[in-house]
Amino acid sequence: MQTGKINVQTENIFPIIKKFLYSDHEIFLRELISNAVDATQKLRALSSMGNIKEDLGDLTIEVILDKEKGTLTVRDNGIGMTAEEVDKYINQIAFSGAEEFIKKYKGKSEADAAQLIGHFGLGFYSSFMVSSKVEIFTKTYKKGPGSKAVKWECDGSPEYTLTETEKAGRGTDIVLHIADDSKEFLEESRILGLLKKYCKFLPVPIRFGNEKTWEKVEGEKDEKGNDKYNEIEKPRFINNTNPAWKRKPVELTDEDYNSFYHELYPSTFEEPLFNIHLNVDYPFNLTGILYFPKVKRNIEVQKEKIQLYSNQVFVTDSVEGIVPDFLTLMHGVLDSPDIPLNVSRSYLQSDANVKKISNHIMKKVADKLEDIFKNNREEFEKKWDDIRVFIEYGIITEPKFYERAEKFCLFKNTSGKYFTFEEYKNHISAAQTDKDKKLVYLYTSDADEQHGFIDAATGRGYDVLMMDGPLDNHFINTLEQKFENSSFVRVDADVIDKLIKKEEALPSKLNEEEKNKLKPVFEDVAGKEQYTVVFESMSETEMPVQITRPEFMRRMKDMSMLGGASYMGNFPDSFNLVVNSNHPLIAKMNDEKDENSRKALARQLTDLAKLAQNLLKGEELTGFIKRSVEIIK
Repeated sequence: MQTGKINVQTENIFPIIKKFLYSDHEIFLRELISNAVDATQKLRALSSMGNIKEDLGDLTIEVILDKEKGTLTVRDNGIGMTAEEVDKYINQIAFSGAEEFIKKYKGKSEADAAQLIGHFGLGFYSSFMVSSKVEIFTKTYKKGPGSKAVKWECDGSPEYTLTETEKAGRGTDIVLHIADDSKEFLEESRILGLLKKYCKFLPVPIRFGNEKTWEKVEGEKDEKGNDKYNEIEKPRFINNTNPAWKRKPVELTDEDYNSFYHELYPSTFEEPLFNIHLNVDYPFNLTGILYFPKVKRNIEVQKEKIQLYSNQVFVTDSVEGIVPDFLTLMHGVLDSPDIPLNVSRSYLQSDANVKKISNHIMKKVADKLEDIFKNNREEFEKKWDDIRVFIEYGIITEPKFYERAEKFCLFKNTSGKYFTFEEYKNHISAAQTDKDKKLVYLYTSDADEQHGFIDAATGRGYDVLMMDGPLDNHFINTLEQKFENSSFVRVDADVIDKLIKKEEALPSKLNEEEKNKLKPVFEDVAGKEQYTVVFESMSETEMPVQITRPEFMRRMKDMSMLGGASYMGNFPDSFNLVVNSNHPLIAKMNDEKDENSRKALARQLTDLAKLAQNLLKGEELTGFIKRSVEIIK
């Protein structure tokens, strides 16, 4: 029997470990099973090299819960350890790592400590986060002297014992005596949840107890003539040891890829649009499958769907900053041994390998999209409405992605036709270049609400784009910076003659004195706090009164609200109430002697303009309907 004291100055490592890892204490199970997998994989490697002649037998890793005894055991049939190896790897390396971490942790904030943790690993000693005592029973695969089984025991203080023991076969049992403040880890459902979270794709089979299922009894029927089933217990295996991303793409069908998607996201019923299979071995190692889901309008809901693995061990599903932000809208798996398990996100974000991986993934995504566009444009256009937010997000946030995406990013007009940037520029150049040689892109954010304005624009031979996505305000700003001598204007930003200025305005039939006489009447019925009354000289066939939303102020307000800012979002909406000074009804108002009659006509025309912009509601709408009925009488 060997007893000793580990060279740790802190009397008990529990407080330090628990303080730092209080929010992540569940990862102890991931760490212990990762160690068990390593021990098993090393045994397989030794066997493949001919260093072990006999049959390896069953290599399943078992997780054993004994609630009565208060223990949780992780058992493997891997290479095991000799007494000397236990002394080296447990007494010296593991706890010296703990001691070094403790020294460096003192005086640090938790954010700073997050940077340190990766340097020491959380492997074996993470078990003390949840345990009052830890035992190791281990027997090496080696034959001869020194190959006897040994038992190591420690209660988290610097003292330990190391003794010889009996163990039938090679491998290691880690037995955790769960502490009083961690009894949740004696619940079967809690352990099962952790195993499914961290271990569902590990390369060695993992068993956790048994599960009940129903088995058909061949040739037997119940009293009602239905097939007979017996309830049976069978071993519960946690993991798929050969997930799709570890296989070669030539081995997989579309059905295999879709099946794996639903294995990743069992509660998702929609099929993904398409996928990208990654397989890189230089200058870094990376495998994985990324899926394009149907992106919904609320892009935040889509995030935390990429699962990051290191050698098939789950690391995180919070990959913002690790991959470009727009890629977080994708779903799927990334696996790289170059990504360490136990580091903070800030460490990952500054890691050179991670940056290379990030850039490579962005390139592969662009390659895939361009390939689909070039080879099957019809199919690409069918999926455009589902992937446009993803591509727009990439264009807004990543200049390198824009350089690729401008070849396949599409505009869609109100007629449902699709154009590349270059195609659309050629399509509208003749009609939509203004008198200052600037190309004007007209768009609508709501084809129904802005139908009257769209109708006026298309009546002039103009084309109108659909820009009704959640990111389109930012997207438009980005394109204005990229496109030369161009601007984007919403169709209701101004009257038709001023959306794209072609020539000098028509002469007005009202002089300034007459305009000044009518202006207060419209301000009174519309409310000058929200509406700015302006007179424009337009064709007699245009509407007598229109309400427009000035492009700059409206876009600034929309963008600030989208970004969560309040400096513009708290401002009231700003509108122009545009009076057509050449319309016969306006001339009639000007000639009207009775002030009440003039005001009644102004109110009716203003309400019609509000109705066209969906601004007439509540009491105002009721009053308009009643007046309209009276007029019809």
